[in-house]
Amino acid sequence: MHLGTAGFAAMGCPSLLRAQDADRNIHEETIAALEYLTHQKEFELVERGNPLPYKLPLEKRLAIGMERESWKLDVIADSATNAQVDNPLSREKGTALDFKGLLKLAGKRPTRFLKVMTCNNMGTPLGMGLWEGVPLREAIWAAKPSANIRRVFYYGHHNEDPKQMFRSSLPIGRVLEDPPGDHPVILCYKLNGEWLSGESGGPVRIIVPEAYGFKSVKWLKTVVLTNAPAANDTYASGNNDIDSWMKTMCRFIHMPAQAKAGSPIPLTGLAQVGVGGLGKVQVWIKPRQDGEWPKDDPYFTKAPWQDAAILPPPEKWGGGLPGGKLPPDVRFFTPEGKPAHWPMRYTIAHWATLLKGMAPGKYDIYCRTIDQQGHAQPMPRPFRKSGRNKIEGSPITIEG
Repeated sequence: MHLGTAGFAAMGCPSLLRAQDADRNIHEETIAALEYLTHQKEFELVERGNPLPYKLPLEKRLAIGMERESWKLDVIADSATNAQVDNPLSREKGTALDFKGLLKLAGKRPTRFLKVMTCNNMGTPLGMGLWEGVPLREAIWAAKPSANIRRVFYYGHHNEDPKQMFRSSLPIGRVLEDPPGDHPVILCYKLNGEWLSGESGGPVRIIVPEAYGFKSVKWLKTVVLTNAPAANDTYASGNNDIDSWMKTMCRFIHMPAQAKAGSPIPLTGLAQVGVGGLGKVQVWIKPRQDGEWPKDDPYFTKAPWQDAAILPPPEKWGGGLPGGKLPPDVRFFTPEGKPAHWPMRYTIAHWATLLKGMAPGKYDIYCRTIDQQGHAQPMPRPFRKSGRNKIEGSPITIEG
């Protein structure tokens, strides 16, 4: 049922070569509509707070530090533990880090990296971005921590209402030192080269590269260094796994509900590249007449999956970047602006394929990933509370 354009080329028959050209046109027209980076205004939002800080009048936003001119960050010791911080950055003491100070920490080479923003409770990513900021550890070292620190607690503006506080946390080791091949946790102030909007969590938010969105707290105002051994994340109270890295999985983008028999059917999708990397994307076409799949194979491991093509890095990255070009010094990119490897962890990769020769009837089409360790989605972590990665299926009717 599936034969890509490379298969036609290998046959060498003139009539099939003409078919190859037509198929290539269909394929290229479909993937041409894909844009890699999401425009800042087009990110899907997951928001908490009433009222939302960025919807307040400008005068109030200035008063509460939700504009760059008035933003300040506390980096302080947890008074409930014996954590020692010798030079706390504090609004109360007049020593808090302000936005000019943040940019001074960034210097001439701010930290820039690609990351997909995704929620562990939602089935599709919220958006793909180029994030820019300062490693959180730079602000922490400016506060001169000296002893008894095991975790970093942090939270954003919450309308002076403790019930609205949204908190997250990380081990101090993760903040001070990056695992091999990972980016630093950053105090982020730009998305796709533009100042971070209030909708996106600005003026400053946390970005944790390997984590789901609840770790990347918006409207950041307070960082607390603590000797507490356990996390204090708000998401824990929602029965979520708060220590789960992003999972590798895929979804459809272009998937028609109907098509005519004899016509090539282009499919496109995105793969979320989690901690396990991305090795393959595969598609399975299941005739509806075949009935239910055996219950002893809930992840369809014995199905006749076929490989789809993982698309190369884009020539133009989109997202509103001038000319679609990335700025210099993006992490894990060459001086020529090319990814050092592809696909990159904690990003997305687009995929595409052509379905061919399908007879009239009703079908369900499924897609899945296989990570670089050989684990087929939803393995190795199929459990819902650590991120949604259920295999996606979509119906299609082939008309005669």
